Amino acid sequence: HVQLVESGGGSVQAGESLTLSCAVSGSTANIHSVYCWGWYRQVPGKERERVATMDGYGGALYAESVKGRFTITKDKDKNTLHLQMNSLKPGDTAMYYCAVRLNSGCPLLAKDFPYWGQGTQVTVS
Repeated sequence: HVQLVESGGGSVQAGESLTLSCAVSGSTANIHSVYCWGWYRQVPGKERERVATMDGYGGALYAESVKGRFTITKDKDKNTLHLQMNSLKPGDTAMYYCAVRLNSGCPLLAKDFPYWGQGTQVTVS
């Protein structure tokens, strides 16, 4: 089993920045088996939306709406995922979730990630 805990959310003004973090814990075998890391976001009444993903080789993919503003990074030794969010817009307001997938594959759809955190709220006004 794998546990994920997000942090770093908050309320900011448009144009400001936030950095989200996601701490991953669990058995050593599972931690070493994490292959794909992702950030998703969701607003009430809408489906969970992909923000960014990173595979085991460090390859990152971003949603068009955040490309050039958000950056996904990973501290391998600390098993921590980050999302640096710059030039925030009111449209970025959402609950942000991190997710991981073990062993292989780096999907785009939320349904293909088996492990999720509880989320951290980001509000941009």
